[in-house]
Formats: sequence, C-alpha cells, structure tokens
Amino acid sequence: MSALYLLLGLFLLLLVVVDLLWTTLWVEGGAGPLTTRLTKWTWRSLRAVAGDRPRLLSIAGPVILLGSLTLWIALLWAGWTALFAGAENALLDTRDPGPISWIERIYFVGYSIFTMGNGDFTPRDGRWQIVTSLATASGMLFVTLSVTYVLSVLGAVTQKRSLASSISGLGSDSTEILEASWDGDRFRGLDVPLESISTRLDTLTTNHKAYPILHYFYTPDSSAAPATAVTVLDETLTLLRFGVPKRTRPSEIAITQARTSVRSYLETLDSAFVEPADESPPSPDIAALRDRGVPTVSDDDFEDAIVELDDRRRELFGLVRSDERQWPGSENP
Repeated sequence: MSALYLLLGLFLLLLVVVDLLWTTLWVEGGAGPLTTRLTKWTWRSLRAVAGDRPRLLSIAGPVILLGSLTLWIALLWAGWTALFAGAENALLDTRDPGPISWIERIYFVGYSIFTMGNGDFTPRDGRWQIVTSLATASGMLFVTLSVTYVLSVLGAVTQKRSLASSISGLGSDSTEILEASWDGDRFRGLDVPLESISTRLDTLTTNHKAYPILHYFYTPDSSAAPATAVTVLDETLTLLRFGVPKRTRPSEIAITQARTSVRSYLETLDSAFVEPADESPPSPDIAALRDRGVPTVSDDDFEDAIVELDDRRRELFGLVRSDERQWPGSENP
C-alpha cells in the first residue's frame, strides 16, 4: 500500500506541474490538458444554466480562473500528502510520539508548501528532509506563477475590452462606419484607426494564444465585446475591399494589414472550442451605402466576393453565437 501511495503522489505531482507550467509559461501552447477540460466543462455548464440570462456568463471568466487555481492547489496538496504517506516513518510528531494520521499529514503538507512550517511535525533525517524542501519550493513556485498568471490575464482582459470599445466607437456596424467616414469623394480618416486597431488586434491574438481563458471573460456590454467588434471590423473591411471602387478606398496596405490581423485572430478560436456556424450570416448592406451616394460595385460582383468569403464569415458567425451575441446589424440571433 505504501508503494501505491508513493506512485499516486508522484503521478499527481507530475500532472499538476505539467498543467501549471504548460498553462502559465508556454506562450504558444495554450492551456494545459486539465485546465482545458475544466474550462470547456465550466463554460458549457454556465451556458446551459444561463439560458436567456446571458448576464450570468459574466462570471464565467473569474469562475474558470478561480477553478484553475483551486485545481492546482488541490492536486499539489494531494500529491505531496500521498507521497508522505508512502512511508510510515516519513514524519515525526515532536509533541506526541506515535503514528501519524492522515489529518496530520495533510496539515504538515499544507504548511510546508505555503510556509516553512511551525515545528509541530518534522521530516525524518535524510531524504524526507529533501522531499520537504522540494514541497516548500513547489509551493513558492505555485504562488509566483499563479500571481503572475492572474495579473497577466486580467491585464489582457482590460486590453481586449479597450480594443473592442475603440472599434465600437467608430460605429455600431460596418455601414455606419463607412457612412461616417465618407466625405463625398472617398473614405477619409480610416487609415490611422485601421493601423492602430491592427496592431492592438495582433497583441490580442498573441494574448489569446498564451491565455485561451480570455475567450471566456464575457461582458454584457456589446460595445466592449471583442466578438462583436472584430466582426464589425471585418465586415467593414469586406465592404472596403470588395464593395467600393479602388479609388475611394483608404490605403490598401492598411486594409490588407487589418484583414490579416483578423485572420490571425480567427485562428485562435480552435483553442476555445468555437466552431464555424452551419449557415452564412447576412451580407453587408451595400444598398445602404449606395443610397447615401457612395459609389459601389454591382450587386452581382459583390455577391460573388461574399461567396468566396463564406468560410471566413461563418467563422465570425460562430464566434458571435458562441459569445451569445447577435450578428451586427441583425435583429435575429
């Protein structure tokens, strides 16, 4: 039985160390296997419970973050406890010599991994002293990495909502943005915002690769929701690239850079279990631009371009739906 506890302890410690380091340090690796499953289960459960109360989803991010920290603590504590149970003589009671109970082992491991202990129990001379030092070191590592991880995630959440607000500030949908920037001759004033948004979106993409949990920090405010904002941005770029004559467009470099940034962002969705929608979303309202005197391509040419972009737009539709939002400019979910 002692050997079984020893193997169980080593297995749990290996599991938590791999998941902790994978989640907090591997920038391109996303979340560890345990954290990924916890995230998926928690999000699906909250979505099922929320029903027509999407505001309940605003606790998803904090719950997942707290759940990850709790999981790591529990596995770390359980692993070291099982390891010290692998030998009957691993610990000594300095006040009451006798057999060490499970409660006493749990108590010893708890204060060993979070402090240097208080002397109630002590490891026997030899390898168990080294094991105790390793337990304390693992606790310090856990605290350091966890604090750094939490601060990084919360900082990234602030950045992504700031980006969404910047895009929403240009307009609530693609047609509104283009109508506001049309001066009667061409679309002016969009180059600088597009370049700035592209840079910030690239940063958001990098943060999502490092911290997939960012997908689950939901906000009831649609104007601060990246899922909606990125969709509005891409629909605006679609109209600029395929819906209006070249002479009226902003810088081609700015449009191309922004479209590439959106594409990179969409590539992070697999880690968040976001699937493309089964059907295509509504097409951008090119007729509204035409009614405002904006020169446009023919409806047939525009529809042909939309068909070629169907896969990309269905990914965006899936993103919007997974975030419990409506397609921008549409009254239907």
